[in-house]
Amino acid sequence: MRDFLPADKARRERVLAIIRDRYRAHGFDEIETPVVEDYERLHAGIGGDNEKLAFNVLRRGLDADAIREAAEDPAALSDLGLRYDLTVPLARFYATNRAQLPAVFRAVQIAPVWRAERPQKGRYRQFVQCDIDIIGDETARAEVELLTASLDVLDALGLEGGTIRINDRRALDEMLAAFGFTAGDRAGVLITIDKLDKVGPAGVVAELRDRGADQGAVDALEAFLNRPQTREYLPFGEAQIRKAVPAAVSDEVVARLVGIGEAVAAARGTAEVPLHFDPFLVRGMGYYTGTIYELAHPSVSYSLGGGGRYDGMIGRFLGQDVPAVGFSIGFERIVDLIGAGEDAASTAVVLIADRDVALAELAAHKAFFVGQGYRVRLEQRTKNLKALLERSAADGYTSFGTVSTGLSSAAVELRPLG
Repeated sequence: MRDFLPADKARRERVLAIIRDRYRAHGFDEIETPVVEDYERLHAGIGGDNEKLAFNVLRRGLDADAIREAAEDPAALSDLGLRYDLTVPLARFYATNRAQLPAVFRAVQIAPVWRAERPQKGRYRQFVQCDIDIIGDETARAEVELLTASLDVLDALGLEGGTIRINDRRALDEMLAAFGFTAGDRAGVLITIDKLDKVGPAGVVAELRDRGADQGAVDALEAFLNRPQTREYLPFGEAQIRKAVPAAVSDEVVARLVGIGEAVAAARGTAEVPLHFDPFLVRGMGYYTGTIYELAHPSVSYSLGGGGRYDGMIGRFLGQDVPAVGFSIGFERIVDLIGAGEDAASTAVVLIADRDVALAELAAHKAFFVGQGYRVRLEQRTKNLKALLERSAADGYTSFGTVSTGLSSAAVELRPLG
């Protein structure tokens, strides 16, 4: 969990403002949910490995004897927990407020979440998530809206050139079935396949054999991973997808992916589809039921966001299936790629006052420039004026003026910092 100095905070807020603006332009409405949820909801089996990282809240009123008796049962010790993502709270929010929401609900959530991570570079115990979700639309239109809005955010942040890796969990399931993996084995197999980028085909095959997976199925997967392939460029579309998967993958799944690509290209006004089909993109969350995707940018090797369709989750709270699909931008990763910018570059001024200037005069000077639309900081002149100006520039101020007794506000000369 981190503190943020003024310049860092200003950059974060600038990025958040751009994200909010673009999502609102695409028709999404922002909601807010509590930072805590019921323990049982957070540990209902829909959060994957994140459930193990939840910060739980001790039940109120437990004495030492009660704590000792319940020491082996976390559910007896805790009845609440800090949210570890924004998807579980959204599912609860929708189930609770459905009667007051439109049939197709487009939600934005931008808020901190907490996970008991082992702190290291890029992994924090408190971080901000930026989620957009569409609930109530089972058609591919929902995916298209999410993908175009997310690409638009990257463009608005000056990160043009973003692409999206895309797959479908149904295609993965059909592919594993074609190789011979049983339905009961496929979840574990996917966990191993998800490591393909890190350990390569040989590593995936070795791990599956060590785990005792069906040898015939592993042989079929190995043959597929090592099959001869031509190197010609294929743009996103049916030819690219069909080349990358076994023939057993259904036409319905392929057609949906192709349709999404065509619509995204039309929205972007380009013939080049900013999508790339990845037959072994898994996404770790077990609740995904259809399309899945990750946001990539050529400036970094890691993903900048991702998501997918999770049609079964909300039904756990509502008692009936409700289609849902979401996209989460990796705010902490993106903000590190954004420079300090020039927030209000010409309107942030430091007024440096001589020691003998009366308080009333200082207040009047500040009010004058605030009224002119400036962001204003008052500072008293110091012996080391250079250090004062450098500190002000580091805090985002771009001009300064000197005020002395009897000087009118209109006569204060503003000069650039730096």
